[in-house]
This record gives sequence, C-alpha cells and structure tokens, in this order.
Amino acid sequence: MPQGGVDPNPQRPWPGPPVSPPASEQQPPASGAVVGQGRVEPEAPPEGNSRQWLEVVVPAESVIGLQLESTISTEDARIEDPVDARVTRDVRVGGHLVIPAGTQVIGSVTMVERGGAVKTRARIGFRFHTLVFADQSRVGILTDAVYRVGESPGNQSSAKIGGAAIGGAIIGAILGGGKGAAIGSGIGAAGGAAAAMRGDRLPAVVPAGTTLSVRTLAPVGLPIEK
Repeated sequence: MPQGGVDPNPQRPWPGPPVSPPASEQQPPASGAVVGQGRVEPEAPPEGNSRQWLEVVVPAESVIGLQLESTISTEDARIEDPVDARVTRDVRVGGHLVIPAGTQVIGSVTMVERGGAVKTRARIGFRFHTLVFADQSRVGILTDAVYRVGESPGNQSSAKIGGAAIGGAIIGAILGGGKGAAIGSGIGAAGGAAAAMRGDRLPAVVPAGTTLSVRTLAPVGLPIEK
C-alpha cells in the first residue's frame, strides 16, 4: 500500500463458519415440516374435548321399572305437584347401558279426585317427564300415566275390623293400554274400617317405596360415550 494512500483492494479477514442464533431466537419448525434427514415432526393433537358420543334411541313402548321416593295422597296432593322416583333396573339398548339403575326420574300429579263419603272412590294419577342422570344432565321423556284408585266408602267388606288391607297388598303397576297403568289401592285395615264407620271418604294413597313399571309413549334419544 502506498504511504498515505488508500488500498484499493483491502484484504478482509475470514469471518469464520456461520454461527447459529441462540436457542431462544430459533423458530420452531412448522407442523408437519421435515426435521433432519427423513424425520417428520408429528402434528399436535387437537385441543378441547376429544371424546366421541353416540346417540342411542330407547324405542316407544319400552318399560322402565321405578320405585317412588315420595308418598302421594288424594288428601293433600295438587295438580302439578312433583313426584320423585328412581330407576330400579338398568335399561339397555343394543348392548349399550343407556339408563343406569338409580337414575332419578321426575314426574308430576296429573289428576286428583278426592271422592265422596258414600259411593264415589278417590282417584289420583301421575306421569313422569324427566330423567336426571348422575352428572345432573336432563333428558325429557313421556310415559303412560299411573293411577291409584281408593276403595269405595260403601263397600261393606272394607268395614271389617282386622280384615285384610283394603284392595289387597300393593302390587306392581299393571299396564292398562290407553288408560295407563293402575296399581291396587290400600290404606290398611284399621284405617279403612275407621273411615267407613265414620262415613268419611277413603283416600287413594301411593306410599313412598312403592315399585311400579311405566311405559314410554315416544322414543327417547340418549347420548352415550363410544
């Protein structure tokens, strides 16, 4: 280089091999991009609920066994009063458990006839409209009505003290076609005799713990996990 002059072809030092940026500054490869030789980065699983559900239909005319959890009587019941029950046996469709035993069932009173003191019998009716599952989810159903008919106040055999309970023992519901289900009446021999001797009306009572069967009037779609 001439003294005091400028070198027209300056020699720059070799900067060395390229240096990778710090890991904190590196960009991750795009999903599905090739990383290294012959390796593909798998895509991340989708976020959110990955469970799959299947709808199973309980057909109309299916019978569900229930046990009442509340007592119903013509003496104090009102139309639309709630009626609570529990499913007594599992309901399965095509091998799938759709309504487990213990599921809560909610219904309501649909008819109250208190009867008279001479001949008219008391009658009470109710039906169920909602299934409540363990996770508190609810599904609407429509069932046949269930009726309880009291004994006639004029029935002389009912006045026999110490006789059998009026109407016999409580029996399971008997499906009654278009008239719904009907279960036997009974308030106990002593109570029936006293009421008949006083000339009072005999109430229709369905005690808590009564077991019965109801029939669905329409299909019920229920989601179950695959």
